[in-house]
Amino acid sequence: MPAPRPLTPQEVNEAVAQALASATPPPTFSARVYQAIRPSLILIQTEAPGTDGEISYGLGTGVVISQMGDILTSLHVVAGASDIQLSFADGTQSQAQIVAEQPQNDIAVLRALQPPALVIPAILGNPKAAHVGDEAFAVGNPFGLYSSMSAGVISGFDRTFELESGDQTLHGLIQFDAAVNPGNSGGPLLNRNGQVIGIVTGILNPVEQEVFIGIGFAVPITVAGQAAGLPAY
Repeated sequence: MPAPRPLTPQEVNEAVAQALASATPPPTFSARVYQAIRPSLILIQTEAPGTDGEISYGLGTGVVISQMGDILTSLHVVAGASDIQLSFADGTQSQAQIVAEQPQNDIAVLRALQPPALVIPAILGNPKAAHVGDEAFAVGNPFGLYSSMSAGVISGFDRTFELESGDQTLHGLIQFDAAVNPGNSGGPLLNRNGQVIGIVTGILNPVEQEVFIGIGFAVPITVAGQAAGLPAY
């Protein structure tokens, strides 16, 4: 039997190029972050009696944080609501009730009256391990655009923010620059591992319009989770 003909360098390079061209690149870490949080994301729609007798409608975001189905959101999203409607990632819809409040941090805990058969809690991270400049991702429902994601970085820690109502000031917040707008309130702020490190509570806005100018704030999950009975860590 004749010996096999050795491949030329050109043939080796062509074979490698063909293999690389047909290979499927792995998803980016931002895509993995989105896939990790997507099953735990909640769309919150509220109705509340208005001052003129008409119904006032509200919109926000929540995130499932326990196997019992506890949902964290911002208190200002559901405060005063006569009806709270939840939409889960699998399409399940249910009314909800507030089971706990943490007014000093603008945090509320909701429970669905008719939860889906399978509840998938988010993975919680440690904001104390984060640094200024680390990646930050916000996922929510800005202007009703369901399950939208934006990316940025952590801009600072231990910030102070006055709620839009003007009657309360929050302390110890995470500052970030991932785009958030009305409808994002109550949604999760995530690190690059897809772990929830905060609950979005507001945006700094020196103008009259409710638009994002680059500064958002989140309550650290180590603080917000205590409203649902999670241990401090």
